Amino acid sequence: MSESTLIYNALCLPSPDIEALIQGRMIAAMPRKFINPGQTFTLYPADISLNLLPPEQYYRSSFLPIAENALAQINSQGVLMQPKQLSLIADQEQLQLPLLASEAVLIKAWAKCELCQIVNESESLKALSQLSIWTTKGLQQILLERSHIFLAYLRVYLLPKPFEIPTQPQNRHFVPLPNSLRVSDAKPVLNDRIFNQRKHQLQNLHPPLHPQLEELQSVLISLATTNPAAKQLEQDINIFLGWSSEQFVKQTDLDLAWINDIVKLGDRSIEEDQGKSNYQAGTDFEKVVRDSLEFLGFTLDYSHKGGAGGLDLFCSQPYPLFGECKAGKKIPNDTAVQLLNLGTLRRQDLFKQATKLIIGSGEPTKQLQDAAKVHGMAIINPKTLENLVKLQSTYRNSVDLFKLKEYLKAGQSDEEVEKYINQVYTEIKLRSQIIQQVKNYLENTGFERASVDALHGFIAGASMKIQPQDLHDLLIELSSPLTGYLGRIKGKDWRSDRFYFLRDLPTHIPHFRM
Repeated sequence: MSESTLIYNALCLPSPDIEALIQGRMIAAMPRKFINPGQTFTLYPADISLNLLPPEQYYRSSFLPIAENALAQINSQGVLMQPKQLSLIADQEQLQLPLLASEAVLIKAWAKCELCQIVNESESLKALSQLSIWTTKGLQQILLERSHIFLAYLRVYLLPKPFEIPTQPQNRHFVPLPNSLRVSDAKPVLNDRIFNQRKHQLQNLHPPLHPQLEELQSVLISLATTNPAAKQLEQDINIFLGWSSEQFVKQTDLDLAWINDIVKLGDRSIEEDQGKSNYQAGTDFEKVVRDSLEFLGFTLDYSHKGGAGGLDLFCSQPYPLFGECKAGKKIPNDTAVQLLNLGTLRRQDLFKQATKLIIGSGEPTKQLQDAAKVHGMAIINPKTLENLVKLQSTYRNSVDLFKLKEYLKAGQSDEEVEKYINQVYTEIKLRSQIIQQVKNYLENTGFERASVDALHGFIAGASMKIQPQDLHDLLIELSSPLTGYLGRIKGKDWRSDRFYFLRDLPTHIPHFRM
């Protein structure tokens, strides 16, 4: 159950620092004065000119693009800037003019101080820089200016809805809110476990475990705005690094809304198409089938787009696949012959050994079944295709196209493909259970990490039958940087490897419309 807190003021911090806290890249800030543990406040984005160094010297290169973006946003909001010198007439006395500003600043989050340390030893600044967004030079400059650094560990929570407050004079530690604010801890940036891990690491100045991944994440930021794959990988890296505690990253419902149209488009007939021609219904279905196959990982050759006398679809990678799509309540008897003729005509060099697929809602006639078996063509229903795509959307890259190929049997293949789908879900469920057992073992024992033998004994007690070497193989898979469900500290051999929990793997199985 979430708890509510009444807040009266806001802590002034540079806007890039607040962005780092909201993104989970940092759990600490450098306030101007000591903050008492337990104190709560919202986060007010202040002017960067509070710092003596320019951003490129103050922030680490991996964070600089985010810092510059945060500064651009806060300047567009019109935060009050420090007075600057402007010479209106050459060789004349300069006039001191403030920049124009709008009247409000956007507040996005609130925080609770968990700990406040005083840092006054220059030798610890390099280690602190490696665990933060600030450069060693920037930290040294602050230490020279203030003689010590206050490092406040902040547990940050997102507000349900950002709100504006009037701009405030700069160089202040706290600013009052116009009205007291009732907030909830329902939306923490980091969950308890991840925050405590990060806190322990920062307190003890333990070096970052994956600096290369941090650099990769910074490169992906500029690509993520236009490339969905880069955005997804960036989100996955954030979770693996402990910068985000989001348990299950999925594309937005808007992006995946078309998945629920696969069956509907496949079932269209002239009467059901609300005035559209049968040709248009078929074209819509062909498009959603192409989208589905591409989503599953096939590479489509878009020179084959169906139409009158055209091949409906051809996939070149990871293996050749020829397809014919039939919307409506019936699959014509000559569909197999049509696919045979068009495939042979267009790509005779590949057709004979290629995978051949007919997708349609109608019940195949015996004649069509026999022809499909003779020519090695698999027939599946749009419902089966939709189930495959839902599996892929729920667990990205879980569909192995080469394994799927083995289940595309000549003739009606729906039952075979459903066997493959169920097999994948069984494998995912096993991995989810192993992750949960690692989590349970560490919580029960209080240890930070566990060996394969210890985990095997614990899992055996939970009636899970698996050999130690097989368990180790799965633990390695689950601790890969590209999966990031577990962490691994490599030992001299497989028995001396140590593993720890990072995040859950939910076993959400979509509702199949069979």
